[in-house]
Amino acid sequence: MNSKLTGVILVSVFLTAAVFSADRAYAQTLRVTLLGTGRPAPLQDRFEAATLVEAGTKTLLFDAGRGASIRIWQLGMPLRNIDAVFVTHFHHDHISGLADLWLTGWLPPAFGQRVQPLRVLGPTGLREITRGLEDAYRRDIDIRVADENLPRDAAMFDVAEFSGRGVIYDEDDVRVTAFPVDHGELIKPAFGYRVDYQGRSVLISGDTKFDEGLIEAGRGVDVLIHEVLVGDDRLYEQNRALAAIRDHHTTPEQAGMIFDAVRPKLAVYTHLVNLSAPNIPAIGLDDLVEQTRRTYRGPLAVGHDLMTIEVGESTAVYDRR
Repeated sequence: MNSKLTGVILVSVFLTAAVFSADRAYAQTLRVTLLGTGRPAPLQDRFEAATLVEAGTKTLLFDAGRGASIRIWQLGMPLRNIDAVFVTHFHHDHISGLADLWLTGWLPPAFGQRVQPLRVLGPTGLREITRGLEDAYRRDIDIRVADENLPRDAAMFDVAEFSGRGVIYDEDDVRVTAFPVDHGELIKPAFGYRVDYQGRSVLISGDTKFDEGLIEAGRGVDVLIHEVLVGDDRLYEQNRALAAIRDHHTTPEQAGMIFDAVRPKLAVYTHLVNLSAPNIPAIGLDDLVEQTRRTYRGPLAVGHDLMTIEVGESTAVYDRR
């Protein structure tokens, strides 16, 4: 088996895993599906950042990178089912699929049929982005309203911005708390999110360097979903741009330190940034795990697109492809 991160679907799970039917309902269970676990590279097996959280009556999407709508429909879920989208920061690989989700979810076929504005929450500056999208697609919207009799109000965004740490969403016993993370001096604002429901919890790091604030936000969490960057040290000697990218993310050893401090029931890698060059190959998944094990020995999974984590009385991992 090819062990490179790019083009490989491989999970390293150090816990007792169980396989469940994807359409089965679980009372008081939090279900998380990784829709996109990749980086900006246009890869068909690892789409850009997107994580789906199903909690009680609520279906929440965290980031909407390239391909998010495709993955949602692969689950057999209409796009109109998304109750709210939460944006971590404004790098394009976290929002490039937002326009697709917004307008495709408005169309009349079964995958769409949304009849209200798309609700989006994120840091200050988000409203400027959504207004720009509304302007960019205004001609398309005008045509479809006239030609297909679609509801114009549904082709809008319902935006809520925030600027600091705190609870930003609290409905039907589902609470979402935003907290700032350190993605680099110039990459601000940047946030992570924690979701709590019925005594279960999941934390989504967003893009970040090693951050003590994230550790504090993760205390007592069941599942910690965290980004990671790997690459041969020789790369950074050859290319200063790659060194800058490295300095904006979390290495496996650093992520292991975070996992060891938080001690979740399961730590999960997503947003796998695997740097390489023509003469320096990408790091393999087995090496990623080995590097993490230098600082962390607990339950760990290397995520792939459409991996689902079920958080109930026990934590289980299965594939919804």
